[in-house]
Amino acid sequence: MTDENSAEFILDHYKNPRNHGVIQNPSSSITEMNPLCGDTVHFTVLIENGIMKDIKFIGQGCSISQASASILSEYVLNKNISDIKNMTETDFLGLIGMDLGPNREKCALLSLNALKKILDSY
Repeated sequence: MTDENSAEFILDHYKNPRNHGVIQNPSSSITEMNPLCGDTVHFTVLIENGIMKDIKFIGQGCSISQASASILSEYVLNKNISDIKNMTETDFLGLIGMDLGPNREKCALLSLNALKKILDSY
């Protein structure tokens, strides 16, 4: 993916987020915040038989943080929890498809870190 296509991909997920909202009666939920910039993300998940059956998010922040939540939610839907737990930061940044500086990486990784916390406590 070229940087131009990657930027369009990020903007599309930011303007048209997938899985946006809140699950009623979720298996688990979490709110995480990046204290350096104020980006927040709140995930609710529905896990059945070790599978991510539903995932929704709401949040506020920059385009990278919110698009990353959308990208992650779309990617993990219907995946095995153990596979999601094994996802590395490098794997996730590869899904985003563009090089990010250290501060922007923190924005992008907010969602992955939040989701891993949910799964660690599940």
